Amino acid sequence: MEAHSLLKKQGFDVSSYGTGAHVKLPGPSLREPNVYEFGTPYKHMFDDLRRKDPELYKRNGILPMLKRNLSVKLAPQRWQDNAADGCFDIVFTFEEKVFDMVLEDLHNRDQVLLKSVLVINLEVKDNHEEAAIGARIALDLCEQIEAVESWEDSIDDIMVSFENKHRRKLLYSISFY
Repeated sequence: MEAHSLLKKQGFDVSSYGTGAHVKLPGPSLREPNVYEFGTPYKHMFDDLRRKDPELYKRNGILPMLKRNLSVKLAPQRWQDNAADGCFDIVFTFEEKVFDMVLEDLHNRDQVLLKSVLVINLEVKDNHEEAAIGARIALDLCEQIEAVESWEDSIDDIMVSFENKHRRKLLYSISFY
């Protein structure tokens, strides 16, 4: 959501999704996460956690994160349920496992449009500081891709240049759906 927020502020048309079966937020222990269905409004999650233990969820950053999410969109959405949301030119993932799930889902969809989509994984640790850094790096990559007339013809050069500049290895794949 940090990347969604930044890209949206910079004028990009952005959607964001999760890929799991549920939305899981840290709880009082590793064995006790807070689990919500996709589509549960962020306001509901915020109010629920504030009611449960406001100090814990403020201290661990969950309440501020949910407050930020509220300003971006109503509720989390699931990638596998997004077929009616329209076409995507580029899909960013921030974890290799999610990258694999997105590619598998695209591969299994009916390929009626045969539209190309660039799927990029930029590995980012799941904490606020790393998410903020990852968002800025994702913005830089989006701007580089947007600057060329045809990303399909330039993507390999863009990726090499990006990896050298940021010293981060990217996974990427061109898929059709």
